[in-house]
Amino acid sequence: MNLYDLSPAAGSTQVGKRKGRGPGSGNGKTGGRGHKGQKARSGGGTRIGFEGGQMPLARRLPKRGFHNIFAKPLEAINVSALNRFDDGAVVDAEALLNAGVLSKCEYGVKILGGGKLTKKLTVKASAFSQSAKQIIEEAGGKAEVI
Repeated sequence: MNLYDLSPAAGSTQVGKRKGRGPGSGNGKTGGRGHKGQKARSGGGTRIGFEGGQMPLARRLPKRGFHNIFAKPLEAINVSALNRFDDGAVVDAEALLNAGVLSKCEYGVKILGGGKLTKKLTVKASAFSQSAKQIIEEAGGKAEVI
């Protein structure tokens, strides 16, 4: 095999349409833009969300509340997911990632109180719900905020 033998797989490449190159091309004259109108013009068209002068939906709907664009969302897991760890283990974000409980953890973990915990664990997390903290401590473990 030589370099000149190499070529893409059959059907994987297509030649671009040549607009406005005569009637035989099937895309001649108006070049697929139809006759006149805003969309037929060079640079024609409207911005995203434009509704022909009608008040756009995004401006018709009421705006309520506050959305913090700087918020750092925590990953949430239930205490029942901690049962897979050995008794006496220290559970943190890294341990949860290695065990496959979490697939990603950008900003931290919050432990929620869903389910039951049967192991005595030291859990280190960014936040705990009150019920989760209570469940962990009743099982004989510790809940540490990091």
